[in-house]
Amino acid sequence: MQQRPLLIKINPQDNVAIVVNDGGLAQGTYVEAQDITLVEAVPQGHKVLLTTLKENDPIVRYGEIIGYANKALNAGSWVNEAVTLMPEAPTLDSLELATRPAPVLEPLTGYTFKGYKNKDGSVGTKNLLAITTSVNCVEGIVDHVVKIVERELLHKYPNVDGIVGLNHLYGCGVAIDAPAAIVPIRTIHNLALNPNFGGEVMVVSLGCEKMQPERLLNIPTENKRIPVEDQDIIQLQDERHNGFQSMVDHILAVAEHHLEKLNQRQREEVSASHLVVGMQCGGSDAFSGVTSNPAVGFSSDLIVRCGGTVMFSEVTEVRDGIHLLTPRAENEQVAKDLIREMQWYDDYLAAGKVDRSANTTPGNKKGGLNNIVEKAMGSIAKSGSSAIVEVLAPGQKPTKKGLIFAATPSSDFICGTQQMASGITVQVFTTGRGTPYGLAAVPVIKMASRNSIANRWYDLIDISAGDIAIGKRSIEQVGWELFELILQVASGEKKTWSDHWGIHNSLAVFNPAPVT
Repeated sequence: MQQRPLLIKINPQDNVAIVVNDGGLAQGTYVEAQDITLVEAVPQGHKVLLTTLKENDPIVRYGEIIGYANKALNAGSWVNEAVTLMPEAPTLDSLELATRPAPVLEPLTGYTFKGYKNKDGSVGTKNLLAITTSVNCVEGIVDHVVKIVERELLHKYPNVDGIVGLNHLYGCGVAIDAPAAIVPIRTIHNLALNPNFGGEVMVVSLGCEKMQPERLLNIPTENKRIPVEDQDIIQLQDERHNGFQSMVDHILAVAEHHLEKLNQRQREEVSASHLVVGMQCGGSDAFSGVTSNPAVGFSSDLIVRCGGTVMFSEVTEVRDGIHLLTPRAENEQVAKDLIREMQWYDDYLAAGKVDRSANTTPGNKKGGLNNIVEKAMGSIAKSGSSAIVEVLAPGQKPTKKGLIFAATPSSDFICGTQQMASGITVQVFTTGRGTPYGLAAVPVIKMASRNSIANRWYDLIDISAGDIAIGKRSIEQVGWELFELILQVASGEKKTWSDHWGIHNSLAVFNPAPVT
């Protein structure tokens, strides 16, 4: 049965709507619901103009101006990047600050998951041994040890889920005293403290690197210190090491000590208030802001109502929606902190002679997103409707529960790494174009914006929001399904596809400081 022509208009003020039909719509197609005939073929996910526009007239989607027509356009036209002028980003000096209190949502009680309790009060969703590294030089030997542990030792510790090497590209050949160096140092410090590692910290160092273990473990300017016994720091250049095997044996001995302690831990039923969930999107398309991201936003509100914590991120993908976020801040200081992070990133991009328009990818545009403004309007839907209670600089850990903006770049891999440092224990990752992305230390639930990608990637995508686009299910229904899936994954009752296949991306620590 052929699907009737279907367009989605999000907001009553919109003068464009996106094509839902697989394969798009042909020139001359009549769309009864909008009483409009297409004057040219329009691909799936792309925008159809609902009214006639003169040159420089605004193009409106989500009730917001996402661009201006660069020429006169007739109703039924394909509104793509070629006919769109991008607007300026919202100015940061005249934003509303905490002027629109979030709606009061009824608390949710009785929801639980089975996690691993930590001494600091946090709860992990995995029970992993992490080997922290102070410099990339040791990555090869750490990877070698990880394989030995997986092959020869893990079976002796049935309560331990696995072992990960926290490898990165930082530690030496860098301007370690540059002001911005606090970002990678703080990030690596806090990665070691992720709740999924059970508070067991061991460090492998080369010995001559700039980021000595002492500098990694202690950050006086932020009053942070990880207490580690001397025997938990392995320095490969130590004169006691005589050859490769002695280094391996030393690391294995320390690892076994921590494996024994981790093996004493078992899952316990805890309140959903202990959830710390990161929300991220990658390979976004025009459906992302209609289906998957709003469903994630609804699920975010459910987690907050349970007393849990949700982090949304990706500065360039919220920058053009900042005027919609600062009014939702819990107080003026939180709103000012949002502005601080936007300004910091504006300056960072300007130093590289670019701006936020550098964000959008060929895949985004093929999926119907004309520019970063349109992409941002869909991205911020992941934040739901709760008040924003705290803003974190890159790699910082939260001090509150609730909805938090954790400032990160929009790169999937850097964002994931930075959210891990901020303490997420589960991540939800929405995609319109598809990605096999995953993290070894944190389960990643991938949600598709369209059923077609979910059906083709049936053993990579965990959940689809595509039924929302065709009216089969509501945002609320899919949001509840996602919430239940988060609880199952956090409990270890269900594996994500990325964990099933062992598909895990390398860590990518954000380093805005100079490399020497």
